[in-house]
Amino acid sequence: MAVALTGTLGAACVRAQGPVGALDQARGGTAQWGLDDGSLPSQDPPQPGATTQTKTTAQTTTTNGQAPSAGAPTPKSNPADPNNPSSNPDDQYGKQPKRILGIIPNYRAVSANSHLPPQSFKEKFWLATQDTFDYSDFILVGALAGLSMAQKSQPAFRQGAAGYGRYYWHTFVDGGIENYMTEAIVPTLTREDPRYYTLGKGGFFKRTGYAVSRLIITRTDSGKKTFNISEIVGAGAAAGIANTYYPAQSNTFVKTYQRWGTQVGLDGVFDVLKEFWPDINHAVFHGKY
Repeated sequence: MAVALTGTLGAACVRAQGPVGALDQARGGTAQWGLDDGSLPSQDPPQPGATTQTKTTAQTTTTNGQAPSAGAPTPKSNPADPNNPSSNPDDQYGKQPKRILGIIPNYRAVSANSHLPPQSFKEKFWLATQDTFDYSDFILVGALAGLSMAQKSQPAFRQGAAGYGRYYWHTFVDGGIENYMTEAIVPTLTREDPRYYTLGKGGFFKRTGYAVSRLIITRTDSGKKTFNISEIVGAGAAAGIANTYYPAQSNTFVKTYQRWGTQVGLDGVFDVLKEFWPDINHAVFHGKY
């Protein structure tokens, strides 16, 4: 009897514990899932407004100076001139006008850092024509003729108005022949470029030496450096041709050499003037010419 009663009580205890264990297990499971859900982000679907706001925030952060994204374009800037990013410092010096002081022809001068195509014979011939028959050339010829007359470099021409006329037309023809020989005929035969290419940068002595050296160094039509046959031989040929229209007593070797030296020397002086004229024009005349 006692044994039977004990067994009945034990079975009842077992039945009572069964639902409680299941309930505890269910509660434990619910607590576990609740903890896991708390550790994850919100499972609500994202709203379109939130996405747009996120992109706007990212763009604002980039604009405020943060590092841009990998695919974002980087704005270009020119460090040479912070006030004007589009400016090119190479375009700010060595600019050659067509005339010096608005009077003296400057057609042969090429601005610094310029790369021009080669000239045809027609273009070289026109260049010599411009230098020879420009209105300012008649003024220059008049000054040189007066100087020669004052020095009595050609006694056979005598003095007075008639003498000045002789000096004038001889000087004009000398310069014209020299222009065509050095700028058109010989450069075409030797395929040389008769133009003066401005250096534009450097110290005074460097640029002066460069300008004077152009008397013996020039460019070919292909852009290579070469001996300036056009200047040396062309001016010499012009001086030799002059013997045909000068008096016989003026056709000595010394006189011919002097005419050759005078023409080359004048070209050298004008090359130096061409080299520094952009600086003079900017500093003295504020770019007026």
